Amino acid sequence: MKRPSVPPPRKLVTALDVGSSKVSALIAEPGPEGALKILGTGQRQSQGVRRGFIADMEKTEGAIREAVEQAERIAATNIEDVYVGFSAGGLVSSLASVEVQIGGRRVGKEDVDQLLGVGRDSIDAEGRMILHAMPALYTLDGLQGVKKPLGLHADRLAVDIHVIAAEPSPVRNLDLCVRSAHLGVEAIVASPVAAGKACLSEEERELGVALVELGAGVTNVSVFAGGMLVGLKSLAVGGGDITDDIAAAFGTRRVEAERMKCFYGSAMTSPRDNHDMIELKPIAGSEEGTEAARITRAQLIAVIRQRLEHLSGEVAGALKDLGFAGPFGRQVVLTGGGAELKGIADYAQGVLGRAVRIGRPSLPGLPDAHSGPAFTTLVGLAQFAASNELDLRSVMAPQPIAQRPAGSGGVVQRMLNAFRSGF
Repeated sequence: MKRPSVPPPRKLVTALDVGSSKVSALIAEPGPEGALKILGTGQRQSQGVRRGFIADMEKTEGAIREAVEQAERIAATNIEDVYVGFSAGGLVSSLASVEVQIGGRRVGKEDVDQLLGVGRDSIDAEGRMILHAMPALYTLDGLQGVKKPLGLHADRLAVDIHVIAAEPSPVRNLDLCVRSAHLGVEAIVASPVAAGKACLSEEERELGVALVELGAGVTNVSVFAGGMLVGLKSLAVGGGDITDDIAAAFGTRRVEAERMKCFYGSAMTSPRDNHDMIELKPIAGSEEGTEAARITRAQLIAVIRQRLEHLSGEVAGALKDLGFAGPFGRQVVLTGGGAELKGIADYAQGVLGRAVRIGRPSLPGLPDAHSGPAFTTLVGLAQFAASNELDLRSVMAPQPIAQRPAGSGGVVQRMLNAFRSGF
């Protein structure tokens, strides 16, 4: 009697975003051509993370466990390994360029493998932990911007390898928190890499775009060109600072300040702001019979805009340092929880002098509660997990080499020019 065939186990991917304000999880099943089917999501308040760094191991572990368990209940499955987003400051981006001679013959797979092997061995972590080492564009005999060199004739074959690294201790602390929650860590992914996958189109990444992730405690500014992330800078300021400013200015609790920011706050002013009144809930309970204090919406917006002026100045400085200027530096995408503030795209467009849009995750079947800018990194982590992108980090054997910082303007311009000349 023929035994019934046993169906192969389902291949699932799980994304885990550990942020300063929330911990969120997403379980998905990759389908044909990389499409993802959402099976379950979970979310818990984050109380043990400060500026993206683990500050309380026990509280963070508990939030991770609860968020994943909620996603497992909805998905009706148990998961073992997760892709974890890393959004703490201190991310460093660099570019390693390597070249091999192939003698004028057609480029074969063995030539590309040899080139990537040389590139892998040439990367110097400089004491940091490498999160990504991704081959970018190839160069054939000086012709830049080649995506697929196989089958083409060349004397010299070169490649730029984009390296993203971080200080070891914060990465190890994050890894330990996740493993303490009885989960395996498949990979730790830099949040700009994940967010770029979720909310940037392929054309935007090729033509040149800046992605600004406004998190609760950290703002990551990254530049994409030629289809790759070519530079990034982390700022120790975020939407949580606006909440703290509101709480301090009006003597109310953080949770109440957050509610006021979300429901009444805006980055733009209007004539009605002086007439709309907001009732305050003070930190200390008011005496019975005492009339509750009230402020105008204009007062609230004034506090918000004061912090936004500082934040936008920091972002503008980061874009300048990254070389995002001239005719290529025209498009900026805002994402992250801070991008949900009303009117912030119009405000940023006026301050930065560039076209600005809000970046939201684009994934069919995503619940409405997880479809806003605050969940861009989470969705991007799942998409990164399903994409199987070539990454050399797992087989590194670092040796010293002089590298050029990808944060310099020259690299951004070179990637943009390479794309235009190659295509």
